[in-house]
Amino acid sequence: MDICAVDRDRQLSAYDYLLPKEQIAQAPAEPRDTARLLVVQAEPRYTHAIFRELPDWLQPGDLLVLNNTRVLPARLYGHKESGLAVEILLLEPRPADEMATTEFANRWLALVKPGRRLKPGTQIGFAETAATQAAGITGVVAQVVATDEATSGRILEFSVPAGEAFKTWLYAMGQVPLPPYIQEADPQAAPYQSERYQTVYGDRVGAVAAPTAGLHFTPELLQTLRDQGIQQTFVTLHVGVGTFRPVETEDITTHTMHSEWAEVPPETVAHIQATQARGGRIIAIGTTAVRALEGASHSGTLQPFCGRTNLFIYPGYEWRVVDGLITNFHLPKSSLLMLVSALIGRERLLSVYEVAIAAGYRFYSFGDAMLILPEAQLHRA
Repeated sequence: MDICAVDRDRQLSAYDYLLPKEQIAQAPAEPRDTARLLVVQAEPRYTHAIFRELPDWLQPGDLLVLNNTRVLPARLYGHKESGLAVEILLLEPRPADEMATTEFANRWLALVKPGRRLKPGTQIGFAETAATQAAGITGVVAQVVATDEATSGRILEFSVPAGEAFKTWLYAMGQVPLPPYIQEADPQAAPYQSERYQTVYGDRVGAVAAPTAGLHFTPELLQTLRDQGIQQTFVTLHVGVGTFRPVETEDITTHTMHSEWAEVPPETVAHIQATQARGGRIIAIGTTAVRALEGASHSGTLQPFCGRTNLFIYPGYEWRVVDGLITNFHLPKSSLLMLVSALIGRERLLSVYEVAIAAGYRFYSFGDAMLILPEAQLHRA
């Protein structure tokens, strides 16, 4: 093994690349399955395709593992008693193991901007909405957890009324938080963009960001895949705001990965094991499905799992479950870029990105996708 190559794989600067600003997708492909698909095969092969052609690249007996999380309308706008407007992004219920009752939680970890002067006991009011007859509510700052230097906001624990009253208000007035690189210039497009920032199969509310590789699927495409013997099963990983944060330590092995709530149910484990026993391939839909599956196999074999995972996958990782991957194109210096590098190698991934940039592919959450076939994979336990 080339020691110099291993050392380079551990350096943050090795995961940087230049992307023209105009290739950051600001709107999704319409219909969903008309996004472009870059198919990565055994080195050095790759093929340009359209996402709806995915069945042509898979085999009967393959199993797709999809993340069925759904994005919470977690962005709220309120005001202090002084009248100062504040923006609140709900991050997760507190304590964090209350994910099963997300919409009914009355205590949240939240990012508040501006938040430097917020202290415990500060009340924040939220207006009523006549259209849905949702009464106005008041939240209270319970405690300050940290200052978020990246946003000049504060991360704090925030209490709201419990139960149905808050859920009704949340769905009436809360907004689905789009990534910071998507500029919502047209207010009329906001409801459409918010709905398109959900997968067609997501039904477990709790994420603050979408599992974006799944955004390309339509009900019709999923049915076509089933008709061709390509089966589907589900995990849940509630994507957190940390998914957008870059790694900041030059030695990436010292990076502390954000944790997210995940569930790999027994029926999914059984489905995967049956697929493997008959020689089928496990294709993860998105890096979030990867983290759920590989996190649930930390003991060496895949087991049912329900809890938090902070698994950080980077080159050198020995894969236990995943054979292939569908994923979007990720931000420079991100943990997601490192995860995909662990699958096909950092240098090859960056060369594939160069191909995608030259061919005009659209990047990030609303962008195009790549399919990494099993023959392109590097390491497996």
